[in-house]
Amino acid sequence: MITFYIALVVLLVGYLVYGTFMERVFGADGDRKTPAVTMEDGVDYVPMKPWRIFLIQFLNIAGVGPICGAIMGAQFGTSSFLWIVFGSIFAGAVHDYLAGMMSLRNKGCSLPEIHGEYLGNGIKQFMRGFMVLLMILVGVVFVNTPATLLTVHFTPNMSVFVWVGIVLVYYLIATLLPIDKLIGRIYPIFGFLLLGMAVAIVVAFFVYRPEIPELWSGLQNRHPNAAHNPIFPMMFISIACGAISGFHATQSPLMARCMVNEKQGRPIFYGAMITEGVVALIWAAAAAYFFSPESGIVTAGKSGPAMVGLIADTWFPKAIAIITILGVISAAITSGDTALRSARLIVADFMHYDQKPVKNRLLIAIPIFAITLLFLIFSLIDANGFDVIWRYFAWANQLLATFTLWAITVYLRRNKGKQWYLLTLLPALFMTMVTSSFLLVAEKEGLGRWLPRGAGYALAAVITLAILVVFISKSRKRAQTQEVNG
Repeated sequence: MITFYIALVVLLVGYLVYGTFMERVFGADGDRKTPAVTMEDGVDYVPMKPWRIFLIQFLNIAGVGPICGAIMGAQFGTSSFLWIVFGSIFAGAVHDYLAGMMSLRNKGCSLPEIHGEYLGNGIKQFMRGFMVLLMILVGVVFVNTPATLLTVHFTPNMSVFVWVGIVLVYYLIATLLPIDKLIGRIYPIFGFLLLGMAVAIVVAFFVYRPEIPELWSGLQNRHPNAAHNPIFPMMFISIACGAISGFHATQSPLMARCMVNEKQGRPIFYGAMITEGVVALIWAAAAAYFFSPESGIVTAGKSGPAMVGLIADTWFPKAIAIITILGVISAAITSGDTALRSARLIVADFMHYDQKPVKNRLLIAIPIFAITLLFLIFSLIDANGFDVIWRYFAWANQLLATFTLWAITVYLRRNKGKQWYLLTLLPALFMTMVTSSFLLVAEKEGLGRWLPRGAGYALAAVITLAILVVFISKSRKRAQTQEVNG
């Protein structure tokens, strides 16, 4: 438990110290007018209270990621604690804060527009399609999960497709309505519920005093199939939400369109990520105990949602266990609908299609939901369909974080000077290595079944180094051009 408490304190200190430092690096200006003020439209650009925006942002970026992802990441051992803490402070929260503030400074623009501004038009065009597809995959994952949980735990005699239909209809309504009519009103309540679940786990720590593994017990890989699941890169893909997640930066523009002061950025963007890191740490610590031989509990083959049910049923009275499961369901639902809302906004941005008329929103939303439904059918009727979609969603999510870190690095290099770009260059290089290694080392999802592991790591290092060389070369050429023109 000592490691857990130290990690918790480090996360909180990280918000106070490093979060304040990043705010100064960016140069948040409380006097600058925000898009919510200058572009208010009553649909997407709607001023809201900062505490409400924080809870919506937290719930949007969290979903079941800091629960299920952290639980499955905990299988790798205590190294998961280090990744959650340092990944959140130096990568995830920086990524979320700067991406959100860059959107705020650019009329609340969607993420592909930011990529295009700093990585080039070709990247922008690619990211538009890539991110719409990713948002659809998020929607699929977060329809499948609650529909399955509702069927298994509450209506075992009902077809899962009934819940799929109900959730999809709700998603369509939430995607079309003005953001303050549904999301702005009820999502803060779900945000409190998600936090309450984490608090309940902490209370269980005091009641049951579980022997949570400590760092000094070793950082060895404790995964039950460790030989085929190396910590690098598999753990860094498993724990996305709770450390760093590209999905987060797709949600930030939604809230950037509701903020009325740039000074709100640190608690809303940086703070929501640190809060998610705290939630992930709590669930990872609980799972680490359940996965350990000392617990005496059989966990072999259990998925993230199944582990949630096991932890809740073991430590909580029946009523609280049910509330916990409902909390996981609500967390999934509230991330799924905002993902599809983001898809609508991304398409609307690059089509320059006014979203104030509801018919315009429908014209974009209907094709998006039709594609989502096709993926959903595949995920439910194919025995391995959900696993396939989840694996590629997880990798695509981290790939998006990598692209966003590079865009932020270019922004800092151009606009801030004083080598501040190094603050995101290092995380960008690290995540480039992670995502490249995953394709080359993973045995099920990548080339690891044919390629020797050492060769896979070597090729990933070459890719990472090549991207660094391109970044340095382009930065020098731009600097030289500015000197000539200056």
